[in-house]
Amino acid sequence: MDCNVRPASMARITTRALADAFIEEQIAAIRAEIGDKKVLLALSGGVDSSVVAALLVKAIGHQLVCVHVNHGLMRKDESENVIEVFRNQLDVNLVYVDATDRFLDLLAGVSDPEKKRKIIGAEFINVFADEARKLSGIDYLAQGTIYPDILESQKQAEGKKAVKSHHNVGGLPEDLQFKLVEPIKLLFKDEVRVVGEALGLPHAMVYRQPFPGPGLGVRCLGAITRDRLAALREADAILREEFANAGLSEKVWQYFVIVPDVKSVGVKDESRYEGWPAIIRAVNTVDAMSATIEEIPYAILHKITARITAEVAGINRVLYDLTPKPCGTIEWE
Repeated sequence: MDCNVRPASMARITTRALADAFIEEQIAAIRAEIGDKKVLLALSGGVDSSVVAALLVKAIGHQLVCVHVNHGLMRKDESENVIEVFRNQLDVNLVYVDATDRFLDLLAGVSDPEKKRKIIGAEFINVFADEARKLSGIDYLAQGTIYPDILESQKQAEGKKAVKSHHNVGGLPEDLQFKLVEPIKLLFKDEVRVVGEALGLPHAMVYRQPFPGPGLGVRCLGAITRDRLAALREADAILREEFANAGLSEKVWQYFVIVPDVKSVGVKDESRYEGWPAIIRAVNTVDAMSATIEEIPYAILHKITARITAEVAGINRVLYDLTPKPCGTIEWE
């Protein structure tokens, strides 16, 4: 059987007992596979990679080296928060790499979403390879790949295109120099959260907003520019702050801003002002394979609009995406 196909007999992990059984099974499998070797974990700080980190710590302890790569496409203060939680609070062996210029230089002028994802995926591997050369005995690369990543990256049926190439699946180079360790790759997001709680991870970490590996790179639509990326980062921070203030942080499964490479005419200081639109997307889902749109009160949307257009340079409109999945995907790219 294809190891990337979830067996029909595999029970959904919905209870603590099922999660405990899964954890025990994965720890045994990891120890059998890894032995006394070291593992490099791509740690974004999201729930998927955090659960993998917790599993690996239980299985192999100090044989785990976590690498957090700031590819310049993180949300505001994201990397600082990852360092605080994992290095300072959880005492994980964490290597921080600021590769902002490295990634953005490679992405300059690239507008095709699939090319962007594959560039990001390949360069992640290059960064990890560089870090591995500084250590000894690194044969394995661990990732927080989950089942929707695999499903969307594969062709769903003969003659149909893959939905998208996730950077950790379809974006990986063919000559990968590591053996992959992906203990949660057959789980859906809701199952990952149950496992995370069973592992004792903090509630805020387990229910942290999902964030794609390519980060803001697939929300800064088209060819990425540093000024538009900066506008996106600030607009997204305002959205997250106002959702938290309104008590929507845990009510809405995922919410974020998209800034496309298009401008419209506006007015600022009684003069013509061309700026980008900020598009808000807020969805609810269980398994990330389908999603519904959250109905946000107009008062909150008006406040967010007023703040973004007043505080973020380069943005002169705010829009709300009403498209469910399907026919839209959760991300725009």
